[in-house]
Amino acid sequence: MAFKNFKVETDADGIALVTWDIPGRSMNVLDEATVGELEEIVKQTSADAAVKGVVITSGKEALSAGADLSMLEGMSRTYAQVLKEKGEVAANQILFDQSRRFSLVFRSIETSGKPWVAAINGLALGGGFELTLCCHYRVAAENPKTRLGLPEIKVGLFPGAGGTQRVPRIVSPHDAMQILLKGEAMNLARAQALKLVDAVVPPADLIKVAKDWIKGGGKAVAPWDEKGFKLPGGPVFSKAGMMMFPAGNAIYRRETFDNYPAARAVMSCVYEGLQLPMDAALRVESRYFAHILRSKEAQAMIRSLFLSMQELNKGARRPQNVPPTKVKKLAVIGAGFMGASVGYVSARAGIEVVLIDRDQESADKGKAHAKAVFDDLIRKGRAKESDRDATLARITATPDYAVIKDCDLVIEAVFEDRKVKSDTYAKAQPLLKEGAIFASNTSTLPINSLAEEFKDQAKFIGIHFFSPVEKMMLVEIILGKNTGDVALATALDYVRQIGKTPIVVNDSRGFFANRCVLRYISEGNEMFIEGVPPAMIENCAKMAGMPVGPLSLSDEVALDLGLKIMKATEADLGPSAINQAHKKLMVELVEKQGRLGRKNGKGFYDYPEKGKGQKSLWPGLADLQPKHLDPDTLDVDELKQRFLVVQAVEAARTVEDHVIVDPREADVGSILGFGFAPFTGGALSYIDFMGTKKFVELCHKLEAKYGARFTPPKLLEEMAEKGETFYGRFAPKKQPAAA
Repeated sequence: MAFKNFKVETDADGIALVTWDIPGRSMNVLDEATVGELEEIVKQTSADAAVKGVVITSGKEALSAGADLSMLEGMSRTYAQVLKEKGEVAANQILFDQSRRFSLVFRSIETSGKPWVAAINGLALGGGFELTLCCHYRVAAENPKTRLGLPEIKVGLFPGAGGTQRVPRIVSPHDAMQILLKGEAMNLARAQALKLVDAVVPPADLIKVAKDWIKGGGKAVAPWDEKGFKLPGGPVFSKAGMMMFPAGNAIYRRETFDNYPAARAVMSCVYEGLQLPMDAALRVESRYFAHILRSKEAQAMIRSLFLSMQELNKGARRPQNVPPTKVKKLAVIGAGFMGASVGYVSARAGIEVVLIDRDQESADKGKAHAKAVFDDLIRKGRAKESDRDATLARITATPDYAVIKDCDLVIEAVFEDRKVKSDTYAKAQPLLKEGAIFASNTSTLPINSLAEEFKDQAKFIGIHFFSPVEKMMLVEIILGKNTGDVALATALDYVRQIGKTPIVVNDSRGFFANRCVLRYISEGNEMFIEGVPPAMIENCAKMAGMPVGPLSLSDEVALDLGLKIMKATEADLGPSAINQAHKKLMVELVEKQGRLGRKNGKGFYDYPEKGKGQKSLWPGLADLQPKHLDPDTLDVDELKQRFLVVQAVEAARTVEDHVIVDPREADVGSILGFGFAPFTGGALSYIDFMGTKKFVELCHKLEAKYGARFTPPKLLEEMAEKGETFYGRFAPKKQPAAA
């Protein structure tokens, strides 16, 4: 029988070589068709006496990136439909049967009676890695780029095709939990040390070594199916087991605050599964997997962190009428911390970069930043000296604006001051070559007002990076009212070129991300002034799902910058535009106490010298609070809600103001840009999954108690009345994405 996604060739020794190669796709994924064909291959090779063993490999550069998550989203839709038509019992059964299909097929490989070898020729993640784990032997081709791992936890799921049962039967429970709960990919050396891979061989020998293992009498039985098998970490109820699981629960709580049902399910799967024989253990895993698939957290995270992010990265918002562009040479004006970092990530992506500053010394400092970042990576073994030298060779530092004439894209990253920016534009504009685009990395000043300094406003756009640029994956692209399609397409192509995720927003003060995150910081200040203990403010924010507390974030951003933004807003829009109590607090901290934040070692926190302990909340904070509330009288759930609701309601306002026109961008932007609780799927998904009506009721409850910052916009009130969602009312247009 001929297969569409696999090629099966049996040699003279009776060894079947199964080559997985889905036509028309750059990467193999596990979908319905693939698993159906694989099931048939297992049946045929098991029944054929002439077949002595099977080697499975890939016809592509990688083995597989895992399951097709859009298929899982389809399962959730089927579940909802059957639930409506036939009730919960029937819906649960269908979801359970569908979701354990991979698990059963993989188990049939393991118990086929024929030895199976995984010949791993490249990347194997998720379900692709689980496929290798059910084989009786795993051999990989030497390749420093190959990564193996189980990243499902990052999208609200967990490995549901045997991963939670096979990994802890191969490696110690501690290592197994790290692999399953962190979802980090590992290189071949690490995988071999953990015995997740049996051998690593030169690529040319891969298939031969795989076949030789079968010819040499390789066993068709997994270790855990043999009598007398002992778990690597000993039984669950042993001294070692008891050191692992109670401590593991505590670590799980500390890391997740019980916000991630998939992580909790992993703990349960491993704990329960290791006490059972393999078939029963896999059934337990499948039950938890079906349960997690139904969770709103998994649905929200799959949608935002996988599907939406993939669509945005492939150019979902790119104008289709502009041919693909590639930035060959980039000028960055302003070689300070932001400009230098933008230069570094661009040069690392292979772009020629010119760093321009007021004098040679300042420009050289910008280039030195790239060297310092690389030196740190080399020390940690994450980069080679040759990478550093090649990247630095692509960076030129100069005070001479004339170099702009050769550049395709110019990014201005000078001080957040209209006059300074205006002078920069006056110098740069006459030097722009035909077709070049000019972008500002402003974080607060409206793009339309900056564009007024520009003759050809169609070429002017905002490209807002987040600090630290090396780590932050989001870039906000801001459209002015006259920005042209070519400028937008060039900006999107450039962001893709440097490996970051873009969102496109319309112009407004603070754009999208800063508008929302300033609400978060501001809510922390509100609580501080109310008299909530500072440690409680920070802890409740983290319990709500935020990566850092608002006081800590204020320090990172810099308190003096926060004060500067307040003063600029007040100057532009009048005293009622800002909270005067917040300004008073910042004036006290910055101007009277000299506490500027992390950059000078003191803000809300005290920062010890590097290597001399951890930061701690400044004891003098209590003296700055007008009153002190008893923590035992405070409602922790309400404090948590305030942090998320105040940001989500601002995100809804950005939709009403037409700053955000695509809900995917608000969700992906809120998670990548400022760490909005990832388990919610992002700021608008938080509202959608709670239900607009329920969210508006919560807003009114908080508004009555704490004021107008919780007032829902008219748009939300209207949506609540009609029972609408953001993804229903503003359904993203599914246009053909750029390949």
